[in-house]
Amino acid sequence: MKHLKIVLVLAIAANVWECGDTKFGGEKGEISPRRRRCYDGSLPKRLKKRDRKLSLDSGSGSEVCHRLYPRVSCCPNRRAAFQILHRRDARTFSTNNTECSRLLEELRCARCSPHAQMLFHAPHGAAAVPTREPDLPLLCHDYCREFYYTCRGHVPELFQADVDEFCQYYSRRDGGLCFPDFHRGRRTDSNYLGDDKTEDIRKHKHNCYCVQEVLSELRQPVGVVHCGDGSHRLFVLEKEGFVRILTHTTELIKEPFLDIHKLVQSGMKAGDERGLLSLAFHPNYRKNGKLYVSYTTNQERWAIGPHDHILRVVEYTVSRKNPNQVDTRTVRVLMEVAELHRKHLGGQLLFNPDGLLHIFLGDGMITLDDMEEMDGLSDFTGAVLRVDVDTDSCVSPYTIPKNNPYFNSTNQPPEIFAHGLHDPGRCAVDQHRSDTNSSLLILCTDSSGRNTSTGRILQIVKGKDYENEPSIFDVKSTGISTPVGGFIYRGCQSRRLYGSYVFGDRNGNLQILQRSGDDRPWQEKSLCLGSSTTCGASLTGHILGFGEDELGEVYILTSSKSMAQSNSGKLYKLLDPKRPPVPKECRRPVEAPEMLSSPCSRQCKNGHCTPTGACCCTPGWEGPFCRVAKCEPACRHGGVCVEPSKCLCKSGFSGAQCEKGERGSEHDDDDDGDKNKDGLLDSIFGMASYLLDRLATGERSPPSW
Repeated sequence: MKHLKIVLVLAIAANVWECGDTKFGGEKGEISPRRRRCYDGSLPKRLKKRDRKLSLDSGSGSEVCHRLYPRVSCCPNRRAAFQILHRRDARTFSTNNTECSRLLEELRCARCSPHAQMLFHAPHGAAAVPTREPDLPLLCHDYCREFYYTCRGHVPELFQADVDEFCQYYSRRDGGLCFPDFHRGRRTDSNYLGDDKTEDIRKHKHNCYCVQEVLSELRQPVGVVHCGDGSHRLFVLEKEGFVRILTHTTELIKEPFLDIHKLVQSGMKAGDERGLLSLAFHPNYRKNGKLYVSYTTNQERWAIGPHDHILRVVEYTVSRKNPNQVDTRTVRVLMEVAELHRKHLGGQLLFNPDGLLHIFLGDGMITLDDMEEMDGLSDFTGAVLRVDVDTDSCVSPYTIPKNNPYFNSTNQPPEIFAHGLHDPGRCAVDQHRSDTNSSLLILCTDSSGRNTSTGRILQIVKGKDYENEPSIFDVKSTGISTPVGGFIYRGCQSRRLYGSYVFGDRNGNLQILQRSGDDRPWQEKSLCLGSSTTCGASLTGHILGFGEDELGEVYILTSSKSMAQSNSGKLYKLLDPKRPPVPKECRRPVEAPEMLSSPCSRQCKNGHCTPTGACCCTPGWEGPFCRVAKCEPACRHGGVCVEPSKCLCKSGFSGAQCEKGERGSEHDDDDDGDKNKDGLLDSIFGMASYLLDRLATGERSPPSW
């Protein structure tokens, strides 16, 4: 009897283990979403603690499925998981894109799910979808759209329809269980999130921060900016002269936004700062499409004195037909500075909220002997220049200082906002706060001198000379490492980082400056980063720069310590593990990039639009929108100017200004017969033009003469 009771207890326990999660009361004929069955109908297995720990600590590809289903799985051992990931009968898709590869690995692991039978088989009573790929599970609608937008450019053979049609076939629409059925941190399109270690990040308990790898295989990235048009695109600057777009779905657009690598003179050796330096979008970019770029070049060597290269600041306009490309024909040079050396160049461009462009220039390693021997060389070195680009003036030649062989400008004379800088790394404008004097808060990293690696943090104030002005913080010397400027954090994801100035050095050390009030001194703190075990990723390589998105979140650019690996650049996002990766209050709608629609952008035919919307004509054109050609001297004998300095002559006349008759000789303007003929033809042309104007305006009355 005793043995019979034991057998009954074991039978009941086995039944509870098998069906204890069964949920009754569902629709007729439907398997409950809580009933666990593998793809072949067998029962899933519960992983042992030892196997569970190994799966979480391991980083090999065959352990991906164990990390997704660490407790109960249809792949209870490594061999089963390996067979799932490398099934010979499966239709395999591969890509080099990191984000898309992660999603494909997750989808292949769906057969390890304890609910695999429900994920791969249509529920009873539901219409089967014959066109659905058998190796894909039934996807949740949000996950389906994410998978479509992330992988459509990398696995084109899988995506032969638009997103709505694709998800109509591949997503689950009856409200039942769908993939992913494991805990997965939700992401929003505007926050560039989606790490497979999100759950591990949330379990992070100490005070360190985490980084998430967003993009890899960049070629010497130097900056990341946004255009502020609501599209949440990131623009990644590469030193060789390319600007690439990372969309809100973390897709890197193949065609560059701007390609000026043939103009840019860049250096790959350590310490050589030449190349594409900076990019700044106009505050009213959504309407005028203006952007400003600084780079170094050796073309058009206009400088009289000896120099190595030219630092150039130019204006471009985005294409009217494609919002993801710049129209390079709209280039307009704002300023050029001749440089002697390849270090301490500066070149960063920043807009303040009032629309004034700030240009930060380094000292160029210029010595006192250079200044004495070359007059005019030091006029703008080590200065912060401020330029008003919002002007309707089309022709405003630079006149001050006169006859400077080292400086050239075609715009308004720049204002010297501040001076005394040596090697401004990166500067940041706080868009939300001002200092105690109600002036703009600008923080910059700078070197302490011309031949030193020690750095300082400066608060740039109008009229200050920073050759003698004290800094707000002195960066301790770390050998050959120099400070790299970052951003004042105004994001939403991290509350404890809000208002802090984030910066670092090339060795990968991050620091922050904080203050409790506007009248309080800045206090320095080290910014601790968690390891790859706790965060899922770690910061590797030299820090080249920082970036910021529309939500105020901070990004970090790194590159391999070996300069030979030119495509080793990576983009990381800084995350606070004490907060959800995408808090609900941080989510923002994503707007599609819009085409330029201003009257000037549509109608200005032979000229360029100013940021305020005025159409400035190129030489040889005139009129409100530069559509009337101008010939000098004017066309004669009734000829019409159709192109600059090109006349369309009437029958019987020829020559550049229609001055020759049929026999090739010039007509005598005093000839009475010719005068009468010309007068008659002019009257006919005038009457025809008058009638056409009357018809166009709807007037029917005859002329008054």
